[in-house]
Amino acid sequence: MTIAENIRYLQDNIAGILSRLGYKDEVTLVAVTKTHPVSVIESALQCGIEHIGENKVQEARKKIPLLKVPCKAFHFIGHLQSNKINQLLQLNPFLIQSVHSLELAEKLHSALKKDNRTQDILIQINSSEETSKNGFSFAEAKDAIWRISSYSTLQIKGLMTIGRLAEAEVSRPLFVRMKSLFEEIKTLNIPKVEMQYLSMGMSDDYVQALEEGSNMLRIGTAIFGERNYGVNE
Repeated sequence: MTIAENIRYLQDNIAGILSRLGYKDEVTLVAVTKTHPVSVIESALQCGIEHIGENKVQEARKKIPLLKVPCKAFHFIGHLQSNKINQLLQLNPFLIQSVHSLELAEKLHSALKKDNRTQDILIQINSSEETSKNGFSFAEAKDAIWRISSYSTLQIKGLMTIGRLAEAEVSRPLFVRMKSLFEEIKTLNIPKVEMQYLSMGMSDDYVQALEEGSNMLRIGTAIFGERNYGVNE
């Protein structure tokens, strides 16, 4: 299938799932463009994709400025190293989805404060509690959000998680807990915290994520096919 066909299939499938569940809220589809060249990204944008996500700052810097097809929003969704913060901010990300520690939040705040600007972020939750993944535990999440909300430059817009990289159903209980946390934080009325986005679900488990309340999906392989890790563009 072509990229256009993949996108159309995804959009139809998402609409069908939402209709079946009776959900009326919109779902944001973020095309994960990691390892894919500018020309491929532009093809996706021409086929109706509006949001793109990159995992590495150095790769995003090589591609985002070269895009000639309009892109509504660039999301940073990977592990953000503190020494790459200023380089990322130069790309004006719509969302930094992967704020995974208090240390990173503090360093982001310091960098933003120098330029008197603000940044929308999501708080990354390590829902699977795997040591190979970054993020706050469920137990740490509420306290971390209270503390990060005190930074004037950071606008918390929701939560993000990565499911278990196994059979899709394995992630369902994690998505259920994420939705519960998402709704609980809404009730706390923390100043400057808006639970707008619940970013969970990738190519292998987006159906389960949608069924459990996700409103932002990060899809790469199901749009572009298998990644080419030798890309240099």
